[in-house]
This record gives sequence, structure tokens and C-alpha cells, in this order.
Amino acid sequence: MTKAVKPAAGEARHYIRIKEQILAEIAEGKLQPGDRVSSESELVAAFGVSRMTANRALRELMFEGVLKRSAGIGTFVSPKHLDVDLLQIRNIADEILERGHKHQAAVVAAGLMKADANVADALELILGAEVMHSLIVHMENDRPIQVEERYVNPLVAPDYLSTDFRSMTPHEYLTKVAPITAFEHIVQAVKPDTTIRKYLGLRNDHPCLRVFRRTWSGEAVVTCALLYYPGAQYRLEARSTKGPSRPVAILGEKL
Repeated sequence: MTKAVKPAAGEARHYIRIKEQILAEIAEGKLQPGDRVSSESELVAAFGVSRMTANRALRELMFEGVLKRSAGIGTFVSPKHLDVDLLQIRNIADEILERGHKHQAAVVAAGLMKADANVADALELILGAEVMHSLIVHMENDRPIQVEERYVNPLVAPDYLSTDFRSMTPHEYLTKVAPITAFEHIVQAVKPDTTIRKYLGLRNDHPCLRVFRRTWSGEAVVTCALLYYPGAQYRLEARSTKGPSRPVAILGEKL
């Protein structure tokens, strides 16, 4: 942006003008994903505002996911949001490959555990029943885009833990042994805990989208999972053709 804008009355409103101009240039295609935007100093000179005002405009656009900052390099237009259609359940590896990118999976944990009250309720098992648990970080071109924490009913998928999740995703394996006949999705915006922030590379103030998923094969609940996405990069929508027969607690919460 090279054209100077005459300051309006009340500098507190100037950050809105800066935001509007940056958003307009993105909408018009003058700024593309990956393009560098004006620095704070350049905005100060162009708009005749204080550095604090310029910083606020850039900071809010970063929080909204429009811009991203690389330390020591500059501020850039973020990639477009990835739309995930939650009307269907797709293999995340296939979604990444369709974008022409590379999928990788890091298995953080995989083992047996005793079901607590929430997990037992979600899987429709007795309290303390043995279930299979996995925690996997999915990456796109080496960048983490999803943390998947999954609990599996061993009566339906007894060989789940013997799967190499670096070459086959849990979804791919489970749909082979127990084809999905119904599913449930609940999407929430949450403040991720320290562990999830670390795996997704998020700062303390970055939002996170969490999807709670249950799937059925026939009458049996196959799995329940918590799927965490960087909130600034994803837009999720979901409706189910079959709702749960009764409410259950999302994992980690109480009814």
C-alpha cells in the first residue's frame, strides 16, 4: 500500500481503516496468500497513525487468521481456510493428497486403558472396560494440522493397535473392519491445553476447533474421538442424518 490515507478524527478508529484496506486488497486479489503486507512502520507512514494503532490492526487480523507473522521476516497473508465437510467422514490422508501435499503421521501414544465414565458412556461399555487408545498428530507437508485422540471398542476392532498408523490412518483401518453406518459430530471452539498447543504449534492466544466424533457399525459403537484443528486455518460444518439416542458427555466434560 503506497497511497497515504488522510487520518480521520479519533485515532482509535484508524486501526479499523487499516484492517478494511488490507481486507479489501485481499478480496480484490491485490494481496494473495503468502504475500507480505506492509510493516508497522510502513503503515504508520501511510496512514499517519501511531505504531500502537498499526500494531493493533495487524494483531487483530492475525488473531482472525487473515495474516500470519514470521519472526524477523514480516507479516504475510495466511493461506485460505481449509473447508472440511463434516457431512461425511473422510480419510485425512486422502484430503491432503488431493491438495497435492504430503501426509505424515506421528504416533504419540497407542495402548490399552480402562475406560473412565465418559469413555465408557460414549462407547456404550461398562465402566472400567478395557479399550484401545491412540494419540496421533497428522501433518501436511511437515506442518501439524490435526491432533487425533481416539478410543476404540476392542469388541469391534480387536486388531486396532497392531496397525502401523504411519502408513494407514485409523480411519482407513476402522472403515475396513467396521464400515460406518451412522455417525455423530459435535464441533466446539476451545482454548487448547498445553499438550494440544505444543502438538499443533499454537501460541497461548490461538483458538482451536475441536470435533467430538462417534461412529457406529450396525448397532455397535466402534469409536469415539476428539479431533483438534488450528482454528485460524479450518472452517468446519456438520449435520448428521442420525442423532444419538440419548445425550452423552463429550470426553473430558460432564453432562
